[in-house]
Amino acid sequence: MQISTNKIVTLSYQLVVDDDIVDSMSKESPLSFLFGSGMTIPKFEANIEGLRAGDAFKFTLSPEDGYGEVYEENIKEFPLEAFMIDGKLDDNISLEEGAAIPMQDSSGHVFAGAVVEVNENSVVLDFNHPLAGMELNFEGRIIGVREATEEELAQKSAGGCGCCNGNDCCDDNEDGCCCDSDSDTCGCGCH
Repeated sequence: MQISTNKIVTLSYQLVVDDDIVDSMSKESPLSFLFGSGMTIPKFEANIEGLRAGDAFKFTLSPEDGYGEVYEENIKEFPLEAFMIDGKLDDNISLEEGAAIPMQDSSGHVFAGAVVEVNENSVVLDFNHPLAGMELNFEGRIIGVREATEEELAQKSAGGCGCCNGNDCCDDNEDGCCCDSDSDTCGCGCH
């Protein structure tokens, strides 16, 4: 069976950026996703479309086809007080360079910003994707291709639990879902 829209694709891969492996999924712990659901980079899907189980792949994506360019307007400076509680730095926040800090906009959307610089009275955060501006080198192998179940099509995920706004964040709970049914929060960081 060939990879096409609404097929469940299972694959292993390595992502290399600047000669460093920055992400990988092994054949023992592969990536599975619903092809065409928007869960992967569109050009990644374009490069594996039509492949079959056992096929190898190797391709490079430009920044434009990957996570975009680095945009200066996505680098923001915040007053240090924004990270304090009762005049002291919030214990749950690390202001180490490179640390990810979740920030919420006025509409309630949460964005992670990486600490770029800490000054005496301010903190500079970069909200660009960590791989923005970088060439992405993928190499891997297709492990399997199969028809998606009705449940997977409805959830737009590969065997996902459908919780946490459709994110595939399941564990070994009896119902397969990591969400706390009382609070609808998720142990996978979806919320």
